[in-house]
Order: sequence, then structure tokens, then C-alpha cells
Amino acid sequence: MKELEKGITENGVGYKETTWNILGQTYYPKAVCESTFAFETNSAPGDAVPVHIHPTQDEFILVQEGELDLKLDGKWTKAREGDLVRMPRGIPHGYFNKSDKPCRALFWVSPAGKLKELFEELHNMTDVEAVVKVSAEHDVDFLPPEANE
Repeated sequence: MKELEKGITENGVGYKETTWNILGQTYYPKAVCESTFAFETNSAPGDAVPVHIHPTQDEFILVQEGELDLKLDGKWTKAREGDLVRMPRGIPHGYFNKSDKPCRALFWVSPAGKLKELFEELHNMTDVEAVVKVSAEHDVDFLPPEANE
């Protein structure tokens, strides 16, 4: 993987004009290099990413608009506009838009690991079991459904 390229990734577009549809949510990559991978999500009411673990990456979420309910290390919490969520590697976490408004957030992981490649494979994939299998091959391990309760 290459070093960080200087420049600006404009609002509403992805790095190199890339956009991914991951289980109905729009993802825009914002910065890609070996040390970090940043992406923006746009989550409609009801959208979620179930509880999972990144065993080799720290992850962060900066909520830009709206709010997210988070299951973080087994406990429910809420992140609102302007809040920064810190999720150390190995800590189970998931996010859910339980509000009636869209949520826009900037996520990033460090190091980048295989996450960009995972998103490329997940683009337009609809089979949840396949998503879980492919994710595990890219160092993202989903927990059983009861972890989301």
C-alpha cells in the first residue's frame, strides 16, 4: 500500500470519485494509505452495522450530522453531532441509526489493514451470510445476532 497522498477529498464524494453501497448504506472513502483508512457513511433511519470486532485495528467515528446508537463493549451509548467515538482494537462494537433522521459520520481505522479491500468486495453484496464470511477473511469478525440486543 502506498503513502498518504496530499490533497482534499471534497464533501459528498469519495477519494478518486469512489462510492460503495454496503448493505444499503452509502460509503465514501476519504483517505487511503498504509497507516489509516478514512471513510464517510450516510446512514438512513434504521441502518446499522451489527456488533463486530477489528482484532488488528483501532477505529474512530466522528459524528458529523445526526446521532448513532452504539453497542460498545457490551453497553449501549449514544454519539451525537460533534462527538468522537474511540473503539480500541479487540473491543466489540456496532452502530445503529435508531433515530428518525439520517446520520453522516466520518470513520477511520488505524492501521488500514484490509478494510478498503473488504469494502470493495462488499460493494452491492446482498447476502448477509456472504458478507460475514468475506468480512472474516478481511479481519472483521461479526458476533452472533444476540450481541446486538
